Amino acid sequence: MSRHIPLLAIFLIASIVAWGWFRAPSASNGPAVAPAPAAISPAPTFVEYTTGPASPDGIGKFFHGREIAQVMGHPAIGWLERTEREQEEAPSKAIAAIDLAPDAVLADIGAGSGYYSFRLSEKVPKGRIVAVDIQPEMLDFLRKKSAELGITNVEPHLGTIEDVKLPAASLDAALMVDSYHEFSHPREMLASLRHALKPGGRIFLLEFRGEDPRVPIKPLHKMTEAQARLELESAGFRFVSNLRPLPWQHFMIFERP
Repeated sequence: MSRHIPLLAIFLIASIVAWGWFRAPSASNGPAVAPAPAAISPAPTFVEYTTGPASPDGIGKFFHGREIAQVMGHPAIGWLERTEREQEEAPSKAIAAIDLAPDAVLADIGAGSGYYSFRLSEKVPKGRIVAVDIQPEMLDFLRKKSAELGITNVEPHLGTIEDVKLPAASLDAALMVDSYHEFSHPREMLASLRHALKPGGRIFLLEFRGEDPRVPIKPLHKMTEAQARLELESAGFRFVSNLRPLPWQHFMIFERP
């Protein structure tokens, strides 16, 4: 009988050790908290464009299943500057929600008449607003209005349909107001914008709400939050929030990891 005792002792010791491995730590050893998983930055994915019959307001080119809308050209400056815009869209609320450091550099992509650029210039007295557009006529309008208003920190900048043409890591933030849905090359534009933003730089994306039939805008000139997230997240941006302070538009924030 005695020769079996060592085997029993070994079994008991092994059981005690195993219990120490698997039991929860006592209060004296601190709480059993699993380490938080490291944040994973979204990696850009390549998505092909597709084509099909163009709808009346579209160009027959599709990105992530969304038909790209026709561009609203410079003859529509009057609509951008209309007096009813504050009542309909509440841009003053959007501008108040855009958080910028006094020395920040923000690119207003598809700046148009500069409606947002000039109003945002007051928020960056030591910085600047880069008003990006692909239409020289819009930039001419911006230059004339800058001179009239005496604003010196709004910089008109000519981009292309595929590239914002800005240096790497030169932007703290970018703003796109009712313009992204008209980009004929959204994949390339988002890649160039990712290149131009600093790590942690933010995109403020305003688009008329595609989910809401009460918003009196043509369907191709609206976007759903789900579609916007699909497209920007596939380009490597991280969704931060949708503030929803506006009567007709989404106010979405994305971040460059």
